[in-house]
Order: sequence, then C-alpha cells, then structure tokens
Amino acid sequence: MNTLLIIAGVIAIILLLVGGFNQALSFLLWVGIILLVLALIGWVVGRGRSSRV
Repeated sequence: MNTLLIIAGVIAIILLLVGGFNQALSFLLWVGIILLVLALIGWVVGRGRSSRV
C-alpha cells in the first residue's frame, strides 16, 4: 500500500508542475476515495475471514 501512495504522490507532483494545481487536487481526491474504498473492502474481507475460523 505504501508503494501506491508513493506512486500517487509522484504523479500528483507531476500534474502539479505540468497541468496545474486544480487538476492535481482533483487527482489526489479521486486517489484518496479509491484507496478508502479498497481499505474498506479489505477490512470487510478480513473480518469475514477471521470470524469464520
């Protein structure tokens, strides 16, 4: 997960330099939402597996 955050940060910095501040913020917002959804899915799956054992 840390690798994803580093890649997202590098891409956001590139967008900030090339495309402008607004696009970089929009990109980071979407990345944050996607990471939040993935974390919630992983948490639900983890709880489901631990309760069955």
